[in-house]
Amino acid sequence: MAKNSSSLLTYSVLAALLIAPATFYFLFVTAGMNYTSLNYYGPKEVEKSMVDGKEVIDTIYHSVPDFSFTDQNGKIVTGASFDSKVYVADFFFTTCQSICPIMTSQMLRVQEEFEGVVELAFLSHTVDPETDSTEALKAYQLHKQADGKNWSFVTGNKAELYDIARKGYFVPVQDGDGGPDDFIHSPMFMLVDKEKHIRGFYDGTNTEEVDKLIDDIKKLLTDYVMSKKD
Repeated sequence: MAKNSSSLLTYSVLAALLIAPATFYFLFVTAGMNYTSLNYYGPKEVEKSMVDGKEVIDTIYHSVPDFSFTDQNGKIVTGASFDSKVYVADFFFTTCQSICPIMTSQMLRVQEEFEGVVELAFLSHTVDPETDSTEALKAYQLHKQADGKNWSFVTGNKAELYDIARKGYFVPVQDGDGGPDDFIHSPMFMLVDKEKHIRGFYDGTNTEEVDKLIDDIKKLLTDYVMSKKD
């Protein structure tokens, strides 16, 4: 980063500290990064329109469709529950003895890294709703010592859970109908922005990939901080 740019960012950091202390952390930790904006994932559409006699091209990126599931506290969780929030999503089941405990441990690490950051949330969908009742999800949350204030463990209709896994988050790659013989077992974490666009995929069993997720969350939240200054 050029010297002038670094100086400008330093002043921005100081201003953010005075105006909104919660945003200081993100600006500070990203000040030394080789900063690049995150990609968008999924299909996109290009729309052309005329504005004041000039052609304007807009790109419409895939967004996670709305949903309605029930969390570990028996409350309904929808897409609107994550309005104005960046969130990390995954798919798991409470009786899993292979990748799920590792994924949960890594997600806990991310949650602890951003403790107290109200703009970040976590959403874990069960892929075994027949077993994972709200009571089972609550017991799992408490056993893993996950902070339930910003981490929702959700259950619901299997077909709907599997549909959003495949069409909303693009995991897994194989087709299925959400029927009795259909089963999803993916290690992936998905980073979703405030507009419900997918901005990253990460192997939740890989420490280095989760480190990248942490860095990307910082970048994404910093993007929102800086956009408020424009």
